[in-house]
Amino acid sequence: MLALDHVTFGYGAAPSYDFTLEALAGEVTAIRGASGSGKSTLLDLVAGFLQPASGTIRIDGDIVNDVPPEQRPVSILFQSETLFEHLTASRNVALGLPHPDAGRVAAALAELGLGDLAGQRAATLSGGQKQRVALARTLLRDKPVLLLDEPFSALDDETRATTRSIVQALTRKQKWATILVTHHADDIGAIADRVYRLESGRLAL
Repeated sequence: MLALDHVTFGYGAAPSYDFTLEALAGEVTAIRGASGSGKSTLLDLVAGFLQPASGTIRIDGDIVNDVPPEQRPVSILFQSETLFEHLTASRNVALGLPHPDAGRVAAALAELGLGDLAGQRAATLSGGQKQRVALARTLLRDKPVLLLDEPFSALDDETRATTRSIVQALTRKQKWATILVTHHADDIGAIADRVYRLESGRLAL
């Protein structure tokens, strides 16, 4: 579970954000809000890229405020898939592992329907295929918190529906606490278990 208890942050002298939320394991928690409302700031605080002025961030009961980003039990999937274009799908997925394990890489790709594309360079894949490769890498990392920053925006309608269904299924299976930031009501309606509205620097159900 991910829990924020009055986590404050400000880009000026005074805190302009005060975040309190709970995201349960096995559920997708969506964050809605206008552009500039602080959705990315919220994700950056959870990931450790920003330090809160006050409050606590807990993951599975442990306070992680002072844990550096690379050591936090958090995975992030961005709108633009972060793949190395010159590497194959399997090599890109393997980057999620501290030690090479061809069997686990093959299994992750197969689970996402990409087994026959393992040897193809990322540059030759479609947008939806690339996003699923990034998801396979996330699956291997198997961190308890998954942050999704507009991950479906660049996809066509059919690929979008398929990919978000995969995200929902993996969240259930792996017991991730998944945070979805999106402007799209159809994404929220399709997979969100609970929805927070971010307005004036505060979250409300």
